[in-house]
Amino acid sequence: MTTPKTEHIAICPGSFDPITEGHMDVIRRASQMFGRVFVAVSDDSEKEPMFSLAERVAMAREACQDLSNVEVDSFEGLVVDYARQRGAVALIKGLRAVSDFEREMQMAWMNRQLAPELYTVFLVPHPDYVFLSSSLVKEVASRGGEVSQFVPDAVYTRLQDKVGGSH
Repeated sequence: MTTPKTEHIAICPGSFDPITEGHMDVIRRASQMFGRVFVAVSDDSEKEPMFSLAERVAMAREACQDLSNVEVDSFEGLVVDYARQRGAVALIKGLRAVSDFEREMQMAWMNRQLAPELYTVFLVPHPDYVFLSSSLVKEVASRGGEVSQFVPDAVYTRLQDKVGGSH
C-alpha cells in the first residue's frame, strides 16, 4: 500500500542568500507535489553570506507565509540527517542550467549512498527564472541595478538596506 501524498514530506535545502523568485517557483511547485515541505536554510560555513542565518530564515518565512503546507527551518550538518529527523522522503533541488547539473548529480549520488531511502527530485524553474541566482541578484543590487522583480518584497527591502540603495 502506498502512502497518501498528504503524508509525504519533502525538504528544499539551500543557503537562500537571499531567497529568489526562482527558489519560490520551485518551492511553490514542491508544495503542490508533497503534503508538507520544509524549506531548510543551511548554515553553510564554507560560504560568506551577505545575510545572517537568522535574516535568511526570516526572509524565507515571510516569502513562504501564504503556502500553508510549507515550513521554514534552519539546519547544520548533512541534509540527509536533517531529512531523516523530519521524516522526509525527498530532497527537492532546482536545476537552472547544465552548469548546475554536474554538481547537483554528485550531491544526489552521495546523498543516495548516505540515505538510500531518500529520493532526490530535480525541478526546473519557470523559464523567467532559469538565469537567476542569489549571487547574481546580490551582484546586480550591489552595483545599483534594479532587482525587485527577481526577489520577494521582503527580500528586496532587506537587500536595499544591505547595499545602501534607495527603495
